[in-house]
Amino acid sequence: MALWRDFDRAGLDAELNLRARTPEHVDYFARWAEESAEVRRRLSALEHVSYGPAAGETLDLFLPRQASAPLFIFIHGGYWQTLDKGDFGFLAPAFVERGIAFASLNYSLAPEAPIGQMVEEIDRAIAWLRQNAERYGLDVGRFAISGHSAGGHLASVAFSRDSQAASGQPPLTFCCSVSGIYQLEPLRHSYHQEVLSLDAESAAALSPHGCIPASPPGPMLLAVGQDEPGEFVIQQSEYLAAWTAAGHDGRALVMPGRHHFSAVEALSEAGHPLYTAVFDLIAAQAA
Repeated sequence: MALWRDFDRAGLDAELNLRARTPEHVDYFARWAEESAEVRRRLSALEHVSYGPAAGETLDLFLPRQASAPLFIFIHGGYWQTLDKGDFGFLAPAFVERGIAFASLNYSLAPEAPIGQMVEEIDRAIAWLRQNAERYGLDVGRFAISGHSAGGHLASVAFSRDSQAASGQPPLTFCCSVSGIYQLEPLRHSYHQEVLSLDAESAAALSPHGCIPASPPGPMLLAVGQDEPGEFVIQQSEYLAAWTAAGHDGRALVMPGRHHFSAVEALSEAGHPLYTAVFDLIAAQAA
C-alpha cells in the first residue's frame, strides 16, 4: 500500500536511509571531525557557549579579525537524532578568512526532544546571537542562516518564523538550505517514526513547505546533490515552487556528482556554484 507518493513502508525506509545508501558516510564523518579539530586549533573560536537552558543549547562561534562582521549561522543535520556542531568547524575558514563570522549550532536531539522543541531552541540561538552581537563585533543587520539535511529543515523554519524585526531587530538576510527536508509527512511512515514520534498535525505544522510566510525576511537559496535520493530532489523542487508562487525570491541548485554527505562540503569550496551563490548573497547584504 502506498503511504507517500508511490512508496510503501519498505520503499520509504530504503529511500530515507541515507547512511545505508552511502556507505562511505563513515569516511566523511571521520574526515570532518579531523579537519574540524584542526580548525579549532588554528582559528579563534568560542566553544560550547550556552544560548539556552537545555544541555543541547550550545554553539561554537568563529570570529574574524575585523569588527562589525556579518554572521553565517550553520545548523548541522543527522535526522534530528545525531551529529554535533563540532563536526562542521571545517566549514568555518571559508567564511572567517573572508571577514565573516561563523556560528555552528547544537540543539537537543530526538528522542529526548521533539522537533517542535528544536525549532524553539534555534529561535533562542538566533536571539542570543543578536543580543550579543555588539559584544563579539557582529553586524546584527547582516545575519544569514543555513543548515544541512535536518539542519536545512530547521534553518528554513527559523527563516520563515523570524519575527525579530517586529521588536526592533533587523531580520535575517537570507537562508541557505543544503539537502533539506521540507515535508515531514513521509518520515511518519518510515523507520524514523520510532524515534521522532511525529503526529500528522505536528508534521504539517513543522514542515517548511506548509509554513511559508506572507513576508519573508529575504531570499531563499536551496541546494541538493544530483546523486541524493529522489525524494530530496523532488522536495526541493516542490518547496521552491511553493516559495516562488507566494511571490518570494528563491533559487535552487542541483549539484552534479554530489551525494547527501558531499553536498554540504560545497559551502566551503571556492569556485563551486553554491559557494559563489552564498558569497554573492553575503556581499549583497552590504549593498
